[in-house]
Amino acid sequence: MNKSSGIITSFVLILLILSTSGCMDYFNISDGGVIYESHPTKIRYNIRYGYWINCSENGKYVIDYDCDEPEILIGEAPWKLLYSNNYTEFPLAKNIVINWNISGKNNNNYKLGIAANVTVESFLIPDLSGDGASSLQEIKTNYLSIFNQYCHEQSANGTVYIDPNNVDIKSTAQDILGQTDSNNSFILAKELFIWLKQNTDYQKHITNNEVQPTSETMQFGTGDCDDLSFLYISLCRSLGIPARFIRGYLVEETEGVVSAVAHAWTEVFVGGNIGNQGWIPVECAGSSEDAVVQVNQNFGVESVGHLRLFKDDGSNESMDASISGPMAHYDMGMKVEMTAFAEIYNYSVLESKELMVKNDNRAYK
Repeated sequence: MNKSSGIITSFVLILLILSTSGCMDYFNISDGGVIYESHPTKIRYNIRYGYWINCSENGKYVIDYDCDEPEILIGEAPWKLLYSNNYTEFPLAKNIVINWNISGKNNNNYKLGIAANVTVESFLIPDLSGDGASSLQEIKTNYLSIFNQYCHEQSANGTVYIDPNNVDIKSTAQDILGQTDSNNSFILAKELFIWLKQNTDYQKHITNNEVQPTSETMQFGTGDCDDLSFLYISLCRSLGIPARFIRGYLVEETEGVVSAVAHAWTEVFVGGNIGNQGWIPVECAGSSEDAVVQVNQNFGVESVGHLRLFKDDGSNESMDASISGPMAHYDMGMKVEMTAFAEIYNYSVLESKELMVKNDNRAYK
């Protein structure tokens, strides 16, 4: 994904996100804990993703396409190019991307992208109490560069999508800060997540496929994975908790059919030795009437279905790169069609476990 990530919202009209990030069946046990139904915690699959580009009729054309390399938190994802000509590898918004710049004329077809062999395990923060996390002041003092990088607004093409300075967002975050009576960044991030789950609903866009500004998500209380992620990031940043978006795919098997759907989720920085060098994943697109269930399943959890492709670096360039698509310049007599694809092969579940939660501690059993 890449510039291809801009088409994310057109893919997100799926219930797949809801089934992966939503509520699994669970039951309470006698000692006060909760056990969720068994689900995949380690999987293996092959994926091919990128763009089909069909050039037809008569004339010249230039294709420019950036494709992001795959990344996972636990496991491996060796990859190779689907088209090994006319490409360079370079940094874009602190991500490493493959860029194809292809010039040609008349009729040609290209399958541009990456093929990867993925083996991945679920990533889980065991302790939900916030022990060891930094306070708001400690983040600003001890992690100033991260604070400066991920605590401001972000925009693309003049539209603000991450807006921690929005009056309603700041007011809501400050209310939660006062009610929580804590400066622990982990606890506050969790409380902001609970507010998000209690006051918003996952809903695909009806009239268009464009990402909506955070102010609209705040106003309407609905949004897709991009919109809800940007709202949550804005809430966190408004309190001085660094937060960023991740773009990639959500891979899931439903009734024997395996799909990869373009997706967005978030990470928040809580410092200490927690998570991935202080960063913890948060899935904002889940759907459940029980906010506690959402915390148990989606706060500090990155399921095996998440395949990372693009990580926000806090810049406007990062935002622009993540919502843009491939570009083509061509003569009037030419016709250029570009179609995104994500194909899954050889999907297998290597391990399934139950999620057990008790006294702010959780584990796969």
